[in-house]
Amino acid sequence: MMDSLPSTPGKFKMDKPQYHYHHHHHPRQLTVRWQHYPLVSKVAVWSFLAIALLVAFFFLSPTTPNSSSTSGRRSLRNAAPWGGPAWEKCVRSSARVRRSGGISVLVTGAAGFVGTHVSTALKRRGDGVLGLDNFNDYYDPSLKRARQALLDRAGVFVVEGDVNDGPLLHKLFDVVPFTHVMHLAAQAGVRYAMTNPSSYVHSNVAGLVSVLEVAKSADPQPAVVWASSSSVYGLNSHVPFSEVDRTDRPASLYAATKKAGEEIAHVYNHIYGLAITGLRFFTVYGPWGRPDMAYFFFTRDILRSKPISIFEGPGHATVARDFTYIDDIVSGCLAALDNAGKSTGSGGKKRGSAPLRVYNLGNTSPVPVSHLVSILEQLLKVKAVRNVVKMPRNGDVQFTHANISLAQRELGYHPTTGLNTGLKKFVRWYLGYYPTSSSKKGSRGGRTNAL
Repeated sequence: MMDSLPSTPGKFKMDKPQYHYHHHHHPRQLTVRWQHYPLVSKVAVWSFLAIALLVAFFFLSPTTPNSSSTSGRRSLRNAAPWGGPAWEKCVRSSARVRRSGGISVLVTGAAGFVGTHVSTALKRRGDGVLGLDNFNDYYDPSLKRARQALLDRAGVFVVEGDVNDGPLLHKLFDVVPFTHVMHLAAQAGVRYAMTNPSSYVHSNVAGLVSVLEVAKSADPQPAVVWASSSSVYGLNSHVPFSEVDRTDRPASLYAATKKAGEEIAHVYNHIYGLAITGLRFFTVYGPWGRPDMAYFFFTRDILRSKPISIFEGPGHATVARDFTYIDDIVSGCLAALDNAGKSTGSGGKKRGSAPLRVYNLGNTSPVPVSHLVSILEQLLKVKAVRNVVKMPRNGDVQFTHANISLAQRELGYHPTTGLNTGLKKFVRWYLGYYPTSSSKKGSRGGRTNAL
């Protein structure tokens, strides 16, 4: 098809389309001789078809029950009602700044693991905070509701809604002139992409675009800080991972959507003047964590005397992770907000260059997963039933190690919590939240070794 097009527009003859009836096959069939259509008509037709297919994919394809904290269609239909004087009063009160020089932050994914900790930390120091979450069932929603109760006690109101709900986002910005957005809502996990890939595109790509669209149209524009992932390093073998390393070889769909998010951020910074900071988190753990993470369900299964699977790489190579305690991640998030710089656009129009940055937030001390299990055994005083298996080809990588020198230099980021101390705090919380030590309230997702 491409070879049949003229090499230059000037040589293309703008003939009228010719129609022919083929009486020998279908007397009423009307066919068009496309070769006589102008080039622009062909492009328009194919563009229309591409858009139609995209719309059909997102709005006509079935949605699985499990979805991300921004996995749209199901949540948009079932979201709690919003609007009205009482609702707006709650929104304004929660987002009100109560310290000199404070900021007003919309936190998406606020009932998630990192979102809860970041929101409460901002509120404690007197910033205005409004949460947004759709409380989906990717993992046990009761844990998210418990986090919501924690936020409520801290004075953080969480709007129940989806980041792909454009009217809701615009309404929130109409009610509150947010100075910052902390975008944490996303479909997490590497392996779930193998069963529900569309949820990752809907949440991590379309969801980010929805947030940036509202941010770029706001007047004044907020600065945006958002959660990328260490997974973007993919098959990169240069360690420790640095922000200057290549990130064009993702090992999972999850990683690919986060990498796509970084490229999308570049576009909105370049065209609209949004100040955008991406944070590449390295294996975050701690109290109120995600039940689909290895340290969490290892703890559960060790207490239940169930076997746990520990992965090993080719040739019995060690699988290790740069485990980063939640308090250290929170300090990095707050520093990123405080140093986000100013967006330069107004009402969707760029008026100057704005900061565009990405930082690693890790602990710089990779730990073998087998050693993680040993620490849990000591803390729980229970011997684990270990089952060492080969790492499957499902998107997991063998090793992560963060180079945090850029975050140290520009954000003052300095992690202080070692794995022993962090796991001790997690186990204390776990035994308090699941007091029977064999609770059935854990993850619905089973023992997926998500590291």
